[in-house]
Amino acid sequence: MMENKDKEIFGGERVSIREALVEMKSLSEKIIDLAYAAIIFDSDDLANEVENIEEKLDRLLYRVRLTALMAGRDPQLAEQLLGILQVASAAEQIGDAAVSISRLLSTNVEYRPFIPFILKGGDEIIRALMVDESSDLVNRSIGGLEVEGETGARIIAIKRGNRWIFNVSDDTVIKPGDTLIVRGVEGGVEDLEAYCKGERRWGQ
Repeated sequence: MMENKDKEIFGGERVSIREALVEMKSLSEKIIDLAYAAIIFDSDDLANEVENIEEKLDRLLYRVRLTALMAGRDPQLAEQLLGILQVASAAEQIGDAAVSISRLLSTNVEYRPFIPFILKGGDEIIRALMVDESSDLVNRSIGGLEVEGETGARIIAIKRGNRWIFNVSDDTVIKPGDTLIVRGVEGGVEDLEAYCKGERRWGQ
């Protein structure tokens, strides 16, 4: 039944609850990475993107709730949607928490000496890596390289000159001079750094 009834009209568009949940899951994972990166690199640009993603999560949650209300006439479907609403609400709460983290940038530096200690407590690190023109990564796509599978490090954003690329995907092509904002275990990030510097050939 969910297969046929999980879409409703919203603003002239057909909105799939499944698609909304998949996007919310992806955004809720990304927003936490960017929030911590904003603090680490003291970046207002990253903090602003956190705010933008949180607004997207709010809109997606609204759409999911609206669809659930419109399906309320069907008790069986409404019961299934109750669990979906809980998942969507949890993703939106993660977004709110990420915004709270990124807003620590508005406090004076002397009032946030605890931040490095918090960030050191996890198994993964976030680092900015510059891509040298001699690197095997140059002019190749992230998906084609299978960066995360090869190194265990995920590229969460790219700074190219004065602009940021936040919608990083498998089709994103790495260019010389790019600064990759990456997250992963220390060993994987160090491997990727060696590839970025051209110190190692890709896959070796």
